[in-house]
Amino acid sequence: MPRGGAHFSSEELAQVLSHYDVGVIHQAKPLSAGNSRAPKMAITSERGKFLLKRRPKGKDDLYHVAFAHAIQSRLSEMEFPLAPLVPTCDEKNTILHLNNHIYELFEFVNGSRYDGSAEATADTGRQLANFHRYLADFVENWKPPGGSFHDSSIVRTHLKTTGTEKVAQPDKKLHRTAETLMTLYNASSIRVNELGFDSWPQQIVHGDWHPGNMLFSNHKLTAVLDFDSVKIASTVTDLANGMLQFSIVGDRPNPADWPDYLDQAKLVQFLNGYREVIELDENQLNSILDLMIETMIAEAILPVAATGFFVNLSGLDFLRMIQRKAEWLNNNRDTLTQAITS
Repeated sequence: MPRGGAHFSSEELAQVLSHYDVGVIHQAKPLSAGNSRAPKMAITSERGKFLLKRRPKGKDDLYHVAFAHAIQSRLSEMEFPLAPLVPTCDEKNTILHLNNHIYELFEFVNGSRYDGSAEATADTGRQLANFHRYLADFVENWKPPGGSFHDSSIVRTHLKTTGTEKVAQPDKKLHRTAETLMTLYNASSIRVNELGFDSWPQQIVHGDWHPGNMLFSNHKLTAVLDFDSVKIASTVTDLANGMLQFSIVGDRPNPADWPDYLDQAKLVQFLNGYREVIELDENQLNSILDLMIETMIAEAILPVAATGFFVNLSGLDFLRMIQRKAEWLNNNRDTLTQAITS
């Protein structure tokens, strides 16, 4: 039995797989990647290799999952790189709702993790643009929630309260760091709004475009693995978040040891890949650095405000690292803007 998270019982696994036409099972092996509350199994059968996933109970409703599946169906028709969903053999539905759980079965995609190469970085930008292009006119009866990390009252609330809510002793250092991040966040929000953010069209965006959700082969993106964060927002927020995720530098255990800088070459490579497919106007290009600052602060503050930690990292050290990187973006604004807009 796997330790440290949810898992499939043998009875559950047999019952679930009976709904799929995969033939005789040769091997079923648990996978530990991703959310520990969402158990996954690699299934090898006479008809191939598959990935079985049980969604965390209470996290997603059927409408949201169905919406994500409809998006994947559209993308599959456009030959976008993803792991194809496998329908059930009885109802021909890609969602299996059984015993108050939601299950998904995917064809298994072989690939390697992001290698940091210029080719792979540019291709992730290119494929994000394809994602936006293929879904620009996508319409479904049920729509996901809107909103983004930009100019968010939720982010500001967490920044305001972080470090103040300990019963015994408020964490003054943590609170002062959050106050500094609030100043940075507000300044970036204002600049983006002045560039016309509210007038930019909104559509389906991915919402979580980062290397951990992808597989590659020969420096090309072969599969996007996660569509759980799809929502309605400006595509530039998706672009800015992707540029951040692929350019942030932090390969040491302690965030206090992470460097201030981001990888400018990867930042530009990602953007150039995107612009091969979708062109951006001058105001959108000029908004990217500030949107990167906003998404970096938003992504960091939400878990730290809730738990005092970012995953298992010190919340104070992590927020101080975010502050240093946000200030580096500000201090190098002219050089980076020239690289982005050229």
